[in-house]
Amino acid sequence: MKTGSYLTALAVFSSMSAYAHGEELNQILVTATRTSQSINQSLASVSVISREDIERLQPRSLQDLLRGVSGVTMSNSGGAGKATSLFLRGTESDHVLVLIDGIKVSSATLGTAPIENLPVAQIERIEIVRGPRSSLYGSEAIGGVIQIFTRRKSAKEETHASLDLGSHDSFGGSLGFSAGSDNSWYNLDLALSDTDGFDACQNSVSSGCSVDPDDDGYRNKSTSLHAGHRFSDTLEAEIHAFRADAESEYDGKSVNESETRQQLLGINLNYTPLDSWMLTLTAAKNWNLSDNFKDGAYMSTFDTERNSASLQSDVELEANQLLTLGFDYQQEKTSSSTLYEVDKRDSKGYFLQYQGRFSRYDYELSLRNDEHTTFGTHTTGGVAWGVSINSELRLWASYATAFKAPTFNELYYPNFGNPELQPEESSSYEIGLQGNAGWGNWRLSVYQTEVDELIGFDASNSPVNINEALIRGFETEINASFGLWHTSTTLTLLDPENSSDEINDGKQLPRRPKQSIRFDLDREMGAYNFGLSLLAESKRYDDLANTQELRSFGTLDLRASYQINPAWKLQGRFENIFDKSYETAGSYNQPGRGFYLTLNYQS
Repeated sequence: MKTGSYLTALAVFSSMSAYAHGEELNQILVTATRTSQSINQSLASVSVISREDIERLQPRSLQDLLRGVSGVTMSNSGGAGKATSLFLRGTESDHVLVLIDGIKVSSATLGTAPIENLPVAQIERIEIVRGPRSSLYGSEAIGGVIQIFTRRKSAKEETHASLDLGSHDSFGGSLGFSAGSDNSWYNLDLALSDTDGFDACQNSVSSGCSVDPDDDGYRNKSTSLHAGHRFSDTLEAEIHAFRADAESEYDGKSVNESETRQQLLGINLNYTPLDSWMLTLTAAKNWNLSDNFKDGAYMSTFDTERNSASLQSDVELEANQLLTLGFDYQQEKTSSSTLYEVDKRDSKGYFLQYQGRFSRYDYELSLRNDEHTTFGTHTTGGVAWGVSINSELRLWASYATAFKAPTFNELYYPNFGNPELQPEESSSYEIGLQGNAGWGNWRLSVYQTEVDELIGFDASNSPVNINEALIRGFETEINASFGLWHTSTTLTLLDPENSSDEINDGKQLPRRPKQSIRFDLDREMGAYNFGLSLLAESKRYDDLANTQELRSFGTLDLRASYQINPAWKLQGRFENIFDKSYETAGSYNQPGRGFYLTLNYQS
């Protein structure tokens, strides 16, 4: 476990397919512990989606890509670019920490990440870490962490491009360049997507939905940049930037158009004074900007900024024993057409982690203290243990606590917020088992999460810490290869229960199905590849009282590709071939049958 190797690992990252076998899983690097390790070493439930997987699956959006991943369920309000909530292990949509290249991207006012506006064309790799991570990352990581890495290329000169078109008058494209030498490198990626969409609202049962029988379009333009230089064997620096500008039309009662911008800028410095010691310094700024309109007339602005910095020290005490100490700083500001009583707040976090391996046994211990200008201090911790039963079988168990700080809206929104709110808190247990075989690999886990001090509403509709939740779950993921056939199966069984001592006690938490399964099958035939994806989810409810049922559904997608020559590839995707009508948020349509073609170039 040489610390010096982390520098290379964190800069390069592996991009192995989800179909990797046991020996390959030892090469897939993840950062669930804020240090790199293989999936087989991780004492957390982790899924990795590589660029190879993205190109094989041909998703139209980040929502399409993440649907059916173990522990992940989604709700969407009417297609591309419309409000999308991601629930990880049944926790709230603002209980998931979403990072882009290590930078937090959630809105300080809403508390959720703009999943619908993060273009899949810019993504190189995604890590989904299920289970609490507040003892390393601080607020929000109750359900887990989703870390998105934008596209990176090797130092050699490369070019890639794509052009696609399809149903709902959709079209788009991407263009990317990379070049460099042994000590310097850069890559630049541009992407565009545009669709006329479809009529998002089918009736006005939902409080935010207004029947307006027209197509609700969406446009997104994005750019990402990475550039770096290695000054010596011990010092390396990188700058990275990302921006996505989106325009969305929807069927809202108070507003029906929005213009948003997600933008971030980060600088990383890695210094390795000794083979056993590495220092990492990062500084970043994130903008989350939104202008809202009603039939073309300006209505409101909600802009937030986040400045952050982090210093992390990784010290190898002995072989296979790593001590990590770190400090995080964050400042959030809002500048909106709505005047908040408080428009700026700061937080500081101090954390330490020990990772050790002794013979067949692995241990992780972590502890963090956060100091916040709103609610004072909060301490979280975690402990994990694992044992290699044999060369192919591994068992692990963990316990951790986590918290979620209230948002600006919950605290200070005029005539609504409650500045006396305290953080939402959780405690989680998990037991997992994983195995490798000649045909592939598998992983399963059972867990329980208790969430206290959940923010609900009192009789005057003010937010207060009155709710509780008890969530139990089972997850399994199986990846197998048989000759030229490749399969991936994920199953999630969830019991997301409202355990508050009030009228909705025992009810199912809204918009979360109890059962979901996804099955992918792919077949290689020389220059041709064929595949299908089957997704099925059980019924869910759209409200706390469980009176508005959203029916179970299943969809089937087909895909194919043809490698014309080493540089050019033609792809086709046939979505929802049986034109299944279903909802994941009450009164909002989901895409029907659709067909899309993509032409890819890679030099």
